[in-house]
Amino acid sequence: MMRTITVHIGEQGYLVGHLHHTLEGARESASFAYDVSWLESPERFAVDPVLLGLVTGPQFHKRVHRDATVFHGAIADTEPDGWGKRVILRDHAKQRAEGRATGQRSDQPLNQLDFLLAVDDHSRVGALRLRDESGLFRRAPEDGGRRIPPSVSLAQLVASSQAVEMDQETMADLDFLRGRGTSLGGLRPKCSIVTPDGHLAIGKFPSVRDQRAVTKGEVLALRIAKDAGVRAAEASLVESEGLPVAIVRRFDREGGLRIPYVSAATLLGVSPHDPETHAYTEIVDALRTHGHDLTNELEELWRRIAFSILITNLDDHLLNHGFLHRGHGRWALSPAFDVNPFPDRVREFRTWISEGSGPAASLHSLMEVAAYFQIKPARAREIVAEVDRAVSNWRTRGRQIGMSEAELDQFADAFEHDERVAARAMGGG
Repeated sequence: MMRTITVHIGEQGYLVGHLHHTLEGARESASFAYDVSWLESPERFAVDPVLLGLVTGPQFHKRVHRDATVFHGAIADTEPDGWGKRVILRDHAKQRAEGRATGQRSDQPLNQLDFLLAVDDHSRVGALRLRDESGLFRRAPEDGGRRIPPSVSLAQLVASSQAVEMDQETMADLDFLRGRGTSLGGLRPKCSIVTPDGHLAIGKFPSVRDQRAVTKGEVLALRIAKDAGVRAAEASLVESEGLPVAIVRRFDREGGLRIPYVSAATLLGVSPHDPETHAYTEIVDALRTHGHDLTNELEELWRRIAFSILITNLDDHLLNHGFLHRGHGRWALSPAFDVNPFPDRVREFRTWISEGSGPAASLHSLMEVAAYFQIKPARAREIVAEVDRAVSNWRTRGRQIGMSEAELDQFADAFEHDERVAARAMGGG
């Protein structure tokens, strides 16, 4: 079976190209071809800066692993994240069970295109949009209903998410969550929402398995990041039925417009399932080829690594770094997101500082590559001192967002450790 989905961009829905998906038994493959109108447009750019050059004809994607996506990186970046896929699978299972009960069997398993098209058009990350054979942007609102729930629906969203976590969801829960997952994130419960002032955001919910105040920890980390001079996503805490929900404003929307987005994996032209380890120095190389305002971007990236070291933000895989298109095929770091202090983990990065550094989250290793980031030693020490001063205020910042002393104590090992001592020595403190 082969399906053809048209790929569009922006609120105006300009045609970019055609996505072909082939299903032969359990085998899947996909190709993408730019439309001639896009190739001739003065606004054209390669939507995938590495794997989809501006050429005519179909471009096929080679899977590096059986669990890897069949789609090119820029398209795969819009797939639902781990939590979104979990909701989609539960929804599918419930519908299959209902079908069997009524004699209308539907045992066809979901394929990767099904997951890709299950994301609501309004909340799909970045600017790419997918239109099916019937001419609808997927997912269109069902029965004229609202696409994205307002923040006043948080109580229902939290309750439905917890029901999914505990394997107790009903069809009503899944109806409420359907199509409203996100691409920005992992396995933790979350949902796209619209804030009272009309902005698209992600609501991140406590998990029933949490052993500490994770949602508060993320908002704390993003607040300290801003204090440290890091461009970070806007975040706040709201309480819903006594539970703290992190509200993170989407940064791929500006003035109602969609901003093209790719992950660091896409900018490097690698798969998130690639068994090889990748390094921040590779991101430097990619920025030299595709980056916007290179000097400032390299310093920003170096500052973020220093910040991650000092707050023990260790879940730094390539999908947790993103880039926004700034025109003419040039890409800039998106605001930092999915930044979390991990007090109970071995202090090792998922993305190494350099190929020779090993996984250790170490200021020493970071200082060794300062020149690769075009940063002079004195400026590097100055940046470390600025970040350390911000991090040293972590308890005060935590109290300001309503964290109790007991909750703050849960995070102490993430903020107080030997690398903080090294930072103070480096800054002359």
